[in-house]
Formats: sequence, C-alpha cells, structure tokens
Amino acid sequence: MSIALARKYRPATFDELIGQEAVSQTLSLALERDRLSHAYLFSGLRGSGKTSTARIFAKALLCEKGATAHPCGTCSNCKMAVEGRHMDIIEMDAASNRGIDDIKELIEHTKYKPAMARYKIFIIDEVHMLTTPAFNALLKTLEEPPSFIKFILATTDPLKLPATILSRTQHFRFRKIAQPVLERHLEHILNLERVGYEKNAIDIIARSGAGSVRDALTLLDQAIVYSKNFIDISTVTKMLGIIEPSQLEGLIDKILAKDRAGILEFISMASEFEAEMIIDELMLYLKEILLSGSHQLAPMIIERFFRVLADSKTLLSIGSDGEFVLLVTLFKMIESLQTEDIDGMIRTTKKELSEVEITPPTEESRRGRPMCLPSEQKIKPIIKSIEKVAITITPPIQPTEEKKPIDKGAKIFKSLVDKLYDRDYQLGECFKRYIAYDSFENNRLTWESTASGEAKTLLKNNWGLIRMFVQEIFGYETKIKNISKDLPS
Repeated sequence: MSIALARKYRPATFDELIGQEAVSQTLSLALERDRLSHAYLFSGLRGSGKTSTARIFAKALLCEKGATAHPCGTCSNCKMAVEGRHMDIIEMDAASNRGIDDIKELIEHTKYKPAMARYKIFIIDEVHMLTTPAFNALLKTLEEPPSFIKFILATTDPLKLPATILSRTQHFRFRKIAQPVLERHLEHILNLERVGYEKNAIDIIARSGAGSVRDALTLLDQAIVYSKNFIDISTVTKMLGIIEPSQLEGLIDKILAKDRAGILEFISMASEFEAEMIIDELMLYLKEILLSGSHQLAPMIIERFFRVLADSKTLLSIGSDGEFVLLVTLFKMIESLQTEDIDGMIRTTKKELSEVEITPPTEESRRGRPMCLPSEQKIKPIIKSIEKVAITITPPIQPTEEKKPIDKGAKIFKSLVDKLYDRDYQLGECFKRYIAYDSFENNRLTWESTASGEAKTLLKNNWGLIRMFVQEIFGYETKIKNISKDLPS
C-alpha cells in the first residue's frame, strides 16, 4: 500500500530533523545532561517539524536504555512510540477538544502514574485553540505537575496564548525551512524514490512549499503522479496553475523595450491564469533578479516596478477586474521607466556642456565689443536638450496676482476630490462637504471631518477606496491623520 511522502519520510530521530538545528541541539543536550523541564512549548509555521519533534522527544524520554538523545529504536517503548500506540504518550488535538471538560479529563489522567514507562507524556497540538476557561483550568497542573508528568504543547500561533501559559513553559521557536535546505531534502527523497527531475522544477515546488516541509512533500507527491515519474518545469507549472519563468523573463524584456503590442499579446495568452498569481510571480521573479544580479536591471527600476505591483494588489482587493488590473499594471511599469529616460537626458546634457570651450574675455570685449561665444552650431542642440529636460521635469508656472506661498498639498487634495467625484458622485459630494484639508507634511495627510449620521457611515463604508486614491495621488507611503478622529486612520 502506497504511503504519502510526508508520512513515509517523517523524521524519527533528532539527526533526521531538517532546518531546526538549534531546537534539536538544545533538546539533545537537555536529555544527555538530565536538565529536563516539566513543560515545553513548540511554536512555528505549519509543517516545520513541531509534532514530529514532540514525538521524537517523547520516544527519547521513554527509551528503556534511559532518557537519551539517541533512543535505541529496538526496545518495546521505542517501538510502541514509533507505531503511535504507547499507553503513556497521550496526544490531544486542541482544535477539536478545546473545552473545559476536555481539560478536566486530561488533568484527571495526570493523577495516575505511568502504566509501563518512567514518564507519562501529554502532547497537546494546536494548543492556542483552547478556550479561556480551559486555559485557566490547565494553569495549576501545568505549573506544578507530578514528577512523572511531561507536557509538550504545540502551536502555530503563540501570540494567542495567555502570558500565564507562556511563563510556565520552555518556549522553542521553529524557523521556516530555508528554500535551499528544502530543495536538497526534496532531491534526496526523489533519489530514494528513483524519480527523475529537473532542478528548476524542484526549485518551484520548494518555493511553493513556503518553508513548510509537509506542504512541499504533498506537492511533490502530486507532481510525481502528474508527471509520470519525471518532474520537469512544464508539468509543475501546469499542475500548480502558475506561469512559466521563461514567460516572465520575456514579459520583463517587453516592458523594458516598451513593447505595448507584445504586452497585449501576453495578456491574451495569460487569460487562463489568475491576475493575482501573475503579479505575485512577477514580484518573486524581481526578487530573484535582485539577489542573483543576473539581469542588468538597476535596483531603482526594480523598486519602481515593485511599487507598481504593490499598488495593483490594492486594486485587486476591492474587487476590480483582474485582467484589466494586470493590463494597467504592466503599462504603468512601462511609464515608470520614463524617469530613467529623463535622468539619461540630464547626464547627456551635462556631458555636452563639459565639452564646450568658452573663449575667455579679451581686451576688445572689455571695450564694448561682443565677447567671443561658442559657435551657434555647437550651442543650439544643447539649448534644445536643456529646454526639453526643463519642459519634461518642470510644469508650466501660471502667473499669480500675489506672491503667496503655494500649498502643494491643497492643490493635490483637489485632485483627490475630483477623483472621488468621477468614481461616485454621491461619495465625492459627501467628501467635499464634510472633509476639510489641513496639511500635508512628511508623507502625512491631515484633514478634519465633521461628518455624522449617514454621511459618516457612507465615508466609513468607502474607506478602502478613499485610502487607495490617497496613496495613488499623494504617494504609496502616505499616512492619513484625522484631527476629529471620525474616520479610521
């Protein structure tokens, strides 16, 4: 009978535990030096080895050769522990047994000595799911249990545990398994299973596992079946429903070449994929480019691309059409290259100016005659370049009647109101009537609200849309401060 890889290759000793060297070393030394606590808490990402470590530790405590970091695996206690039928190892799932009655029953078991081993061990999985009364009932026993009782608590969310529980346990934090470690582990298992593979395909599976060994092995199991015993990039991407890396590379090249027609072809080709998945994969691809340095993309351009992609996640969160958001996002990435062009023009102009030789004033020029200037043929193109850069960077200045300092934030705020009018006339009217601009300094937009009743409800219900427009117009890092505190900030 076939066994799932996650169960077949579950670690049975501390040496087989991957990616948690600090935890396994500390527990091993505690066993060897007889420095044992009465209660332990294991916390970390799902599939990082918490329950497996709890079972290994329980077996090490009960081995007939004595508490040791290297249990024999041949005695009756070790065999029963491995097979999950040891009477003195009691596992409890707090997700389905979370009430006070369940804990009272557990506490009742702590009054009796072990049936056949030196300790009676209670492993409580997903302990954060216990109710508050259940935690309170457990406190006294957890603090001062009988000498033959050991508690091992496991959780994916230690922040939900009361401080009183945390203070009564030794806390071990399990790290997310690093991708290179996970890749080597998957390759080792495939070699044992005699399954062929492409390394890049294993990279994708390890990345999709997101630091969880169990998740990665589940995907590997699926990939072995789907690919008919040879795992390659094509089958893995089809199985996971993600886009191939080569297509992402081609997309980045089209963006850099400002090939709008090519991007429209990509949108048509990628219509079967989810827009959010493509955006996530683009982010990961840009991260790999930055780490590897394999592409000539400047970090500044990567940072601009990332901002555009992050903004697109906000648009998707409010239920916008995915294909439209993706199209706008890719075109905005093209527009973000425009600043790079301006920088290049400025550098070119500086270089040209540095090559122009200015004739020093002569005695004749001092007598009122024209000074010798660079030839018109040389200076004319330079002047045109300067004018072009100035027009691109500096908007035309409108003449004003009085020389008063202009609050740019107030001007931009009017654009925000206009944008809200365009989206929803009623919302725009309500915002204009009840929200008064105060200031915009250090990426903080301050306004005052006088809304109440239905107007206040309307503004709250559309808060996500308002915040999105604020970040789009004032900048992604803009924070909102409401003086009257009528709206969330």
